[in-house]
Amino acid sequence: MKILISDSMSGKAVEILKNTPGLDVDVITGLKPDELKAKIKEYHGLVVRSATKVTAEIIEAAENLKVVGRAGTGVDNVDMAAATKKGVVVMNTPGGNTVTTAEHAVSMMMALARKIPQATASMRRGEWEKRKFEGTEVTGKTLGILGVGNIGSVVASRALGLRMNVLAYDPFISAEAADRLGVTLVSMDDLFKKSDFISIHVPLTAETKGIVNAEAFRKMKKGVKIINCARGGIVNEADLAGAIKAKIVSGAACDVFEKEPPPADNPLLQLEEVILTPHLGASTFEAQENVAIAIAEQIADYLTNGTIRNAVNVPSIPSELLAALGPYISLGEKIGSFQGQILKGGIEEITVEYSGDVVNYDVAPITIACIKGLLDQVLDLYVNFVNAPFVARERGIKVVEMKSSRPTDFASSITIKVKTKEEENVVEGALFGKREPRIVRINKFFLDAVPEGNLLLLHNEDKPGVIGNVGTLLAANNVNIARLHLGRTSVGKEAVSVWNIDTPLSKGLIEKILKLPHMISANVIEL
Repeated sequence: MKILISDSMSGKAVEILKNTPGLDVDVITGLKPDELKAKIKEYHGLVVRSATKVTAEIIEAAENLKVVGRAGTGVDNVDMAAATKKGVVVMNTPGGNTVTTAEHAVSMMMALARKIPQATASMRRGEWEKRKFEGTEVTGKTLGILGVGNIGSVVASRALGLRMNVLAYDPFISAEAADRLGVTLVSMDDLFKKSDFISIHVPLTAETKGIVNAEAFRKMKKGVKIINCARGGIVNEADLAGAIKAKIVSGAACDVFEKEPPPADNPLLQLEEVILTPHLGASTFEAQENVAIAIAEQIADYLTNGTIRNAVNVPSIPSELLAALGPYISLGEKIGSFQGQILKGGIEEITVEYSGDVVNYDVAPITIACIKGLLDQVLDLYVNFVNAPFVARERGIKVVEMKSSRPTDFASSITIKVKTKEEENVVEGALFGKREPRIVRINKFFLDAVPEGNLLLLHNEDKPGVIGNVGTLLAANNVNIARLHLGRTSVGKEAVSVWNIDTPLSKGLIEKILKLPHMISANVIEL
């Protein structure tokens, strides 16, 4: 089998693949999209970092491709839907960059505390400004960490070693897990009010986009310092610049930006109080070598032995069972992801119930898919089919798997019940035919919704005009409706609707929908 390495990679990774019997390896970097499209037909495996964009067009042209390996954590440069549809396994190397990124965040914090980059620049100008660059000790100060996943927990351990007090906000971690880390769980508002330094380690989602904004800065202690080595877009950059000018924030360190590289008019580039690095969180020799070696071993193991490790779109199950279980796995992941995007509060318990023909199978891989889809939406982790059960246990989330004999209207159905600190949600899915996934129940409402693409979930009073008002508003904002699915309890009470739309909705448009008559709630969901 032939493998193409299309991005710069450690020589050790190349050596591992070349020394594996039955594998033929080519290293060709710098290919343009058309060149890669022309060459990919002959290859069974493709190994990339972040430079190569594995688009749907590339995957469609890959007649023999079995696996794509990403030497790193993120797989945003791989079209997951196209790969999954064609049966191409996509692997990554979760955890390979964890320590490196955490260390960069701590380094940024120390540089902020002692104003090291600014003092260096001053010295290069021939100046000697000791008073101007007076710093602050970190010992005894309070570090607030937004998100204590893999990276946030390492930052916490390093900060505790520096004798800092560590507060954490993370609604998806149990008090017991926080105690083991040695951190104090607090509300987001309390973290803002009490922290001398704030380090951000949450994923970029619809919920976290712009979460550190002008309103948040007004709650913070005067003189606070902000570190963002997570994702651009979590911090509102214009609001951060304003908070620095208003003397609320005394310094900031940013490794990530909403647009990368940041445009020349980005206000943070003009402020001396801001330390900037070009997305270097994972850029160490050790991290790059570790992830390259890991992906080489995973690719070799899969192509020679059929063993799947760290796949983000396929669970580790025998290939002969994948054909039968595949549609159920896809359904489970979709309804899990749907659940994860409508939940409120920290998850305490997940119950996955199976009914119908599916109970005759080993449903463990389907349960993992449900957990993976759900947790992937709410945690600062790249949750995959390998680590999903471990992540749930680590977070103190109870997982219950049930095979039910209750009568059902479908040949097979999967129901996910999620209990949080604030509410309990139920979403049921079924297969129409042999492969077509549907959402057939949302809490007490029965309907028939197609779980794909951009969705708008509405909960409203069952009154005339609601659908017309929403449709008119969407049309006025040039949003095309692909499908509309309705469900209600009884005439005149409450109703839900799921709208398949061609484009995602802005926060402003959602706010307008919520102001319409008889509206109870609105959620934007992406599947």
